[in-house]
Amino acid sequence: MELLFITLGGAILGLIARYSLAHRENHGVALVPAIGAAVAAVVWVGLTWAGLPWDGGWIWVISLVVTAAVVGIADPMIGIYRERADIARFVALRSSTAAN
Repeated sequence: MELLFITLGGAILGLIARYSLAHRENHGVALVPAIGAAVAAVVWVGLTWAGLPWDGGWIWVISLVVTAAVVGIADPMIGIYRERADIARFVALRSSTAAN
């Protein structure tokens, strides 16, 4: 049950990152929340395997802080990368159209 809650928390952190950081028009609505949910679940399971008790406070803090850091870095990076890729594709299409 706790894994479900931490996954939901990761998705919520992903939603917060998506709507509070720039470049959100360059990627889909569900991408960053999905990244947040996946990271939170993986970190939680890893910490559980490492021996942290699931009813302790540190596993929650570490999982959510790592998730917030990952989505805080991933969201702008994805947006910048996709913006550059869109511009490069537009230039390539424009130059091939002009050549014909």
